Amino acid sequence: VQLQASGGGLVQAGGSLRLSCAASGRTFNRHTMAWFRQAPGKEREFVAAITWNGGRTHYADSVKGRFTISRGNAANTVYLQMSSLKPEDTAVYHCAGAGAQFTIPTDKSGAYHYWGQGTQVTVSS
Repeated sequence: VQLQASGGGLVQAGGSLRLSCAASGRTFNRHTMAWFRQAPGKEREFVAAITWNGGRTHYADSVKGRFTISRGNAANTVYLQMSSLKPEDTAVYHCAGAGAQFTIPTDKSGAYHYWGQGTQVTVSS
């Protein structure tokens, strides 16, 4: 199972980026998927999650109103549209897939059994 994240890069504060995550090796069309991030010297933190059908989403307070998570038509893809980026958004962003089917979008990392390697997002001030 592979979760390949892409779309990261260097952007100025106030700018936008769109991250993509493509899953292979198994299907996630019945599973919640999520984005987490980890900045240097800090613990990994939850960013956003979305249910198997896109019907429910959950965001960290720090990104609410600025980031939007969505799923692709193939359901094995998930996106993170990031706007109004701030320097504190700088981190490696990882996508994750839940281990169980039909779960609610949770911020608990233990619910996610499948993880990608991540993509670097750097926001300059």
